[in-house]
Amino acid sequence: MTDSTKISWLRRIGPGVLVAATGVGAGDLMTASFAGARMGVGIFWAVVFGALLKWALNEGLARWQLGSGETLLEAWTRRMRLHWVLLVYLLIWAFVTGGALINACGVAIEALVPIESTLPGGFQWRAMWGLLHAFGGMALVLIGGFRLFEKMMTACVGVMVLTVAICAAMSLPHIDWSTVRFVSPVGLNGERLRWTLGLIGGVGGTVTLLSYGYWIREEGRAGDSGIRECRLDLSIGYAVTAAFGVLMLVIAMTVPEISARGGEVAALLADKISQRVWGPLRIVFLLGFWGAVFSSLLGVWQGVPYLFADLARTVGWEPAADRERELTRTRAYLGFLLFLTIAPLPTLVWKIREIALAYAVFGALFMPFVAGSLLWLNNRGALPRAFRNGWVSNAILIVTVLFFVWAGAQELIDRFSPD
Repeated sequence: MTDSTKISWLRRIGPGVLVAATGVGAGDLMTASFAGARMGVGIFWAVVFGALLKWALNEGLARWQLGSGETLLEAWTRRMRLHWVLLVYLLIWAFVTGGALINACGVAIEALVPIESTLPGGFQWRAMWGLLHAFGGMALVLIGGFRLFEKMMTACVGVMVLTVAICAAMSLPHIDWSTVRFVSPVGLNGERLRWTLGLIGGVGGTVTLLSYGYWIREEGRAGDSGIRECRLDLSIGYAVTAAFGVLMLVIAMTVPEISARGGEVAALLADKISQRVWGPLRIVFLLGFWGAVFSSLLGVWQGVPYLFADLARTVGWEPAADRERELTRTRAYLGFLLFLTIAPLPTLVWKIREIALAYAVFGALFMPFVAGSLLWLNNRGALPRAFRNGWVSNAILIVTVLFFVWAGAQELIDRFSPD
């Protein structure tokens, strides 16, 4: 295969790889770890179902953008007048998500390079590693542009999938397969239901789904051929995402007593794997964990400033000097990248569990909104017929809305139950 062929193939599947890398983070790893330890690989259908829901959302987003010429964010702003709501939500989400990601990166390196001493002032090494990842991610986005970002993300996905696959393969002989049972969705309740909902909802990202529209624009996709390419790379991306989730279920089955919370999960799981399977797997697993969380950080740092820059341009907040520039060169893009890097730094002294909870709540609020928007926009007569929703797309989007509304109601009932 020639170098030009490799580049062409990478560009065809690139946005899908970016979706996979950005959508798989520490939260997915931890959720899959707990679910696998409690219910085993028999709950694999929840991972596959979650990947299918996110595929449908991104495919619908791509059809809207390629058929109308507008990003989904532009539609929310111009057609639904939601710019202030979007601005407030985006700022809060960026603060919470940025905090979750820099803390997860700090946890990954702290586990890989354990240092007993603390820094001056009682500052923990986890916080220092998180700080370095925050500014390192910003530097990579600023220096390399989209192409370097794409290559870095591809490398991180390779590390993530390869290392987790090795750990899963070596864990297989240590699993008592006679105890494995298919976990039926019928009759799930209590803690088992919550872990199942976490698996479904956590697969494939939340707000970062919108970044896909800007990544396919970078690749110059348009028309019917653009839709075909989107369906191909999304299928590859979400197949990788689902595979990662199932492999994590397999690994977690070797440590059924896992009970740590937040950032301790990765280190504990790595220690148990090294004790029960093979010593060097500890480092292999932690490298995969780092690849997952750092790729998520890079995806958010590069993709989410697009949203703010697009919002500023659409609403008219953008300075006149920036109106003819590419979004990545505008003050709005660069300013939001700086905000993403600096604003979450105070969370480095928070508890990991508090950050993860806030991240889950703000992400869950977003998904039914996206699905409902695509139901309205992609069934409009103004959209060319080839780009409108079919009955399958509508059915999946309706299920997505109902699922997240139901999941939210269940969580409220559980939290405010007198028991």
